[in-house]
Amino acid sequence: MATDRRISRVSSLIKREVSMMLINEIKDDRVGSGMASVTEVELSGDMQHAKIFVSIYGTPQAKAETMEGLKASTGFVRKELGQRVRLRRTPEVVFVEDTSLERGDQILRLIDQVTDSNLPTEEEI
Repeated sequence: MATDRRISRVSSLIKREVSMMLINEIKDDRVGSGMASVTEVELSGDMQHAKIFVSIYGTPQAKAETMEGLKASTGFVRKELGQRVRLRRTPEVVFVEDTSLERGDQILRLIDQVTDSNLPTEEEI
């Protein structure tokens, strides 16, 4: 249990630090082309691997460019994390695009369509 709590704390700390890096320190223009924010960090049980989920707002091309920029900046992000987060070993960093917001939006639109098509019209009432 204490290990789960520690993993959760370190994940939150990594999320906060990487979010700050996205705003202030990553100088790659591709990362600025789509608005990106860290939505979640999954840290492995041994804290050697961190999956950083990023939600990106913009066109599909802007999203792809932002992901390229993030992947290119993984070395910088890992080095900065090593200096900011006191761990025995700095985890390997992998950026993953989080599409859950878009999927949720799509599901809500589909529900609205089904609901609207099943409503009786005024003539039917």
